[in-house]
Amino acid sequence: MDPLGLKPLGRSGVRLPALGLGGAPLGNLFSRVPEADAEATLEAAWDAGVRFYDTSPWYGRGLSEHRFGHVLRQKPRDELILSTKVGRVFRAPKNRAAFRASARAWEHGLEFEHVHDYSYDGIMRSYEDSLTRLGLNRIDLLVIHDLDLANMQRIELVKDHMVQLSTSGIRALDELKASGEIRAYGAGVNRTGTIPMFLDRVDLDFFLVALPYTLAEQPVLDAEFPLLEKRGIGVVIGGVFASGILATGPVPGATYNYGMPTPEQAARVRRMGELAQEAGTSLAAAALHFTLHHPVVASVIPGAIRPEQVLRNIASMRQEVPARFWAALKAEGLLREDAPTP
Repeated sequence: MDPLGLKPLGRSGVRLPALGLGGAPLGNLFSRVPEADAEATLEAAWDAGVRFYDTSPWYGRGLSEHRFGHVLRQKPRDELILSTKVGRVFRAPKNRAAFRASARAWEHGLEFEHVHDYSYDGIMRSYEDSLTRLGLNRIDLLVIHDLDLANMQRIELVKDHMVQLSTSGIRALDELKASGEIRAYGAGVNRTGTIPMFLDRVDLDFFLVALPYTLAEQPVLDAEFPLLEKRGIGVVIGGVFASGILATGPVPGATYNYGMPTPEQAARVRRMGELAQEAGTSLAAAALHFTLHHPVVASVIPGAIRPEQVLRNIASMRQEVPARFWAALKAEGLLREDAPTP
């Protein structure tokens, strides 16, 4: 599979490379990444031909956008596609000591606190702040970020912010798109049930699906991906390696959907890796190929914190995954029978 080959992002008119680079790890998601390593990773991606980059103000509380912008603003702007997110507005904490003591997310990020804001003014403020952090004067794709139960914990809060988006914030996204400042807008999804919740209220160009569609699990095949296919809405896959385990196998420290795998989950992934090896391919290659074969999926955006990880992802995508591997997965009940495969 060609990692640089272009696919349409639904009916948006945007065409994306099959492989992009996700920005969460360079916001110091799992550990502190030295500045030199972050820059080298982004430069390696560019030199290898990667032209789709996704980041967010939330990743490292601004750090990822600063790092992406430092490198990408030195590149020809018309040669790249840039995606970032809206829904949070950042400010300096009023009580710095209390902030440091309570900050759990992005432990090694920048010292800014946030409020969720999906209003017209909040989305415009978020967009303009991102331009400044990136040092670039336009963004191609905007993603409504973390408006779901996985992040907000209380369904009442989700519903309140959804009303704010549908009655106010969506005007900002429509204006930005109509004026040509952005090319398309969508929403991020961490759990099933979120896609219909959005589509009942707003019309979107695409979804960035983080966890519910990987080689490890595919619950969105029941209703949500068929709905998107019917409506011509595209998908970018953010969590293609299920947060790590599909890249490394169930080695010590490998995470499954950002937590420790259960024994059953680890055993399933281990068996997938064994079958991949028997077929002469790799688990990472299979994870990348699998998601991209679904007709609604335009691109995958695995993250990286070192140049060799970027190059490994490119090599994995170019690797052949024999048809007998998919047949073996389905025969052993490790993959849904209705899951599209090459």
